[in-house]
Amino acid sequence: MADLKNTIRNTITSFSPRLKEIAVFIGAHPELGHEEKQASALLASELETLGYQAARGTLGLETAFIAEYRSAKPGPLIGLLAEYDALPELGHACGHHLICTMALGAAAGLRSIVDSTGGTIRVYGTPAEETKGAKIDMTAAGLFDDCDIAIMAHPYHCYERSGSSMAMDALQFEFHGKAAHAAANPDKGINALDAVISLFNSVNALRQQTQTDARIHGIVSHGGQAPNIIPEYAAAQFYVRSATRAYTDELARKVTACAKAAAIATGCKLTVSNYEYSYDELRTNEPLSEAFTANLISAGIPVEDIRKGHDNGSLDLGNVSLRCPVIHPYIKVVNEPYQLHTLEFRDAAQTDTAYDAMVFGATMLAQTACDVLTDEELLLRIKKDFHRKA
Repeated sequence: MADLKNTIRNTITSFSPRLKEIAVFIGAHPELGHEEKQASALLASELETLGYQAARGTLGLETAFIAEYRSAKPGPLIGLLAEYDALPELGHACGHHLICTMALGAAAGLRSIVDSTGGTIRVYGTPAEETKGAKIDMTAAGLFDDCDIAIMAHPYHCYERSGSSMAMDALQFEFHGKAAHAAANPDKGINALDAVISLFNSVNALRQQTQTDARIHGIVSHGGQAPNIIPEYAAAQFYVRSATRAYTDELARKVTACAKAAAIATGCKLTVSNYEYSYDELRTNEPLSEAFTANLISAGIPVEDIRKGHDNGSLDLGNVSLRCPVIHPYIKVVNEPYQLHTLEFRDAAQTDTAYDAMVFGATMLAQTACDVLTDEELLLRIKKDFHRKA
């Protein structure tokens, strides 16, 4: 085992100049979800150079891909997940240029040992995590069902164990009324904005009767054209979240009932839709998470510096975690407590410190996968934990 892990570390170290070059390029050329043509092509081509067979355009998604290397010996199937979409205006303020290169580096490290251990390494190029995440489509199509594990690591300002995340629905409510002059003949109008305001008031009252883990937050996405015109159209968008899919479904029904009541009260017609994909909660596989943490500690990270994990946001990886064992730990890549989705984090994540941390994260992912490839007892514990939570 030690020799295999040394081989992984040495391989990734040798590959690190190229890894950093790719991370710099993707960081400097941010692309929004489902528009990541340069990042996707670069990653897939690099994996082919490493000996992987890459299939582009997975499920008809232009910037998705799956690259696989299958050894001649039987063994576990290891999934590595790469994200590479950027944020509007902020660029790579969530560090996805480091997520995808950690996956790429791990793929290089595992390629160096898998002919010896047996097994298959599969890299998933997953566009648009920030919006309509491709992992949702891939999960629905069963593309993770044969994975023994699927792993990724996220950049952050500290080390954090893989934890939980919130299930989420993205709900859009569109109210259709009737325009009229607001001063001359207001009695002829049906005010769609009144319906939106009523919806928000009802949702604010609903919050008193929700579980403590619930989050309901929204915006008025369209409120009318001018103050002297009764709005014939108004719309609101909400995120509805909680710790489980079941309770999120319940909350979504209640918020939708608030919208229906607002439509009835104002005389508007209502259209309800999902403006983004729904995400399920992340279910961390604890034995797999413990293996990753043990590798961090063996590499010299003090146990007291590794926080307990919990993600207050929502991840499309949550859907994957309901189909195969998954972890989503955080790797420290910046030295200041900058928050994700900020300019400060974006800039700090494009420095030598962050690129060195990316190489370290790739090594930790590959060494954890090595544990799974070589330790049958660990794999049995991973599967037992997964089926217990299913």
